[in-house]
Amino acid sequence: MRILYIHQYFNTPEMPGSTRSFEFAKRLVARGDTVYMLTTNWQGRSNSSYSMVEGIHVFWAPLFYNNKMSYINRIFIFVQFLWYIFSLGRKLNFDLIIASSTPLTIALPSILLKKLKGAKMLFEIRDLWPQLPIAIGAIKSKSLIKLSKWLENKTYNNSDHIICLSPGMKKELGSIISENKITIITNLSDVLGFQKQQEKSKISIPIAKNSPIILYAGSFGRINGVVYLVEIAKEMFKINPNLYFLLAGDGYDKKKIIDTSKKYGLFNKTLYCLDYVSKDQIPKLLSRATVTTSLFINLPEMENNSANKFFDGLAAGKPIMINYGGWQAELIKDSGSGFRIPSNDAINSAKIINEILSDKAKLDQMSKASITLAKKFDVDTNYQKFIAVVDNVMYS
Repeated sequence: MRILYIHQYFNTPEMPGSTRSFEFAKRLVARGDTVYMLTTNWQGRSNSSYSMVEGIHVFWAPLFYNNKMSYINRIFIFVQFLWYIFSLGRKLNFDLIIASSTPLTIALPSILLKKLKGAKMLFEIRDLWPQLPIAIGAIKSKSLIKLSKWLENKTYNNSDHIICLSPGMKKELGSIISENKITIITNLSDVLGFQKQQEKSKISIPIAKNSPIILYAGSFGRINGVVYLVEIAKEMFKINPNLYFLLAGDGYDKKKIIDTSKKYGLFNKTLYCLDYVSKDQIPKLLSRATVTTSLFINLPEMENNSANKFFDGLAAGKPIMINYGGWQAELIKDSGSGFRIPSNDAINSAKIINEILSDKAKLDQMSKASITLAKKFDVDTNYQKFIAVVDNVMYS
């Protein structure tokens, strides 16, 4: 089978961020498929416009992106990538298009290429668009909202099947299209990979060994609200000055996070801020953490998310702390693999964290539950679900 795989934010393990499309694509190659990956050099990590990665033909569009950009600049990048997809895609031969969103706009060239090549199309939804940008105010114009919803319907109607990353997403989509057309395949907990990489990692952590650490590793985007951890750290210092906060990442709020922690006298004392860490170095961070975290601002639409950092914490067998509801909150409640703090109450959150950290038996119990839960979302387990959808789309 020849596959055109489109993912604007494709990453290899040497890069920060999700490696979901890399893990799936390399397994497709291993079983004998040809995979053309169309992506952007969004992190500036590739020195060429084309490279062979684990047998994957990767085409890197010369487009840089980060979430510090204005929405106008982001839209400009999205539009440039659309043209790149169509102009390159029409020169390639393929039987199946796998288009991984966000952004939803990649559906436009995908639909055109599907019709031009007579190919099948599998569309993967990582975040609900346009619901999220509408909810956070990124899309305000009535005409743009109407256009976005038109594109959403057009995408689903032209897709042979939809993959979404959470039960909440499927429920939302079920009001628009038949649920028989939707399969849930969550993000990945690479338990075996994390065990292997933990031994190879060389990252330096500026906190004394055996010190308790609350870890956040991921994006510092506006929607994540990571500055909340600084507020919690401020309150925690009053009741337990021996607990450390380690934040690793980058994004729109990074300066605010650092400035606020300096204002409170916490920076490089009980709160440390590192740059983005590549996927293959994350296990070292996680191995040092006492508790790992996944955070979002108080936005009901985010409760359907499938945060990578949540699944990375499970793979490392660490207690997970979140500040939002939804299916992940239910998972950790039912499994005992972590706990939830209030979405916007730093004083109470600090008390909850301190109480849990003082109970070693509870932490150990959470860790065991975490690694048990991780096995349900293992890379190979989810890949088997993925390949079943691929083959069903192609051969049914």
